[in-house]
Amino acid sequence: MSPASLLPPDVRIRPATAADCAALHALVCELADYERAPDEVHTTPESFARDGFGPTPAFRAIVAETTTPETPSGQVIGMALFFERFSTWKGRSMYLEDFYVRPSERGRGIGRALFAAVAAETLAAGCVALQWQVLDWNTPAIGFYEALGTQWSKEWWNGRLAGDALQRCASQ
Repeated sequence: MSPASLLPPDVRIRPATAADCAALHALVCELADYERAPDEVHTTPESFARDGFGPTPAFRAIVAETTTPETPSGQVIGMALFFERFSTWKGRSMYLEDFYVRPSERGRGIGRALFAAVAAETLAAGCVALQWQVLDWNTPAIGFYEALGTQWSKEWWNGRLAGDALQRCASQ
């Protein structure tokens, strides 16, 4: 039985559209608050529309949506934002940038179905792996991922240049 078939009847998983950009951005901001970095979000709903749904999309997204008598057109309650990357050793893989389900909606199988949809997109794109990062203190997420059979790679450090450091490097 597929995870999607275990979803509550009021929830569906679907590809995001440009009309979802405000909801996607709101969920990203909620996630940033949870990850103790609310001031780190510099994107906007408009940049999501441009960069995800313009002529050369930089990412794809899938949403979990619930419908109620109050919101018959649907309310986005979860999302996964991902993109393809290339490894010179392994080939094509998918990178899951953000994955989030509103806390009030957790425990209903929504996250599992949403993650399974990203895994299916990964395989359909011909990718050999799905990769992501999780903060070391986020034990609920770590437990969720481990229940899926995640293999952790702790020997690699994550490098990043941004802001002034990126400018200095580029001007050398």
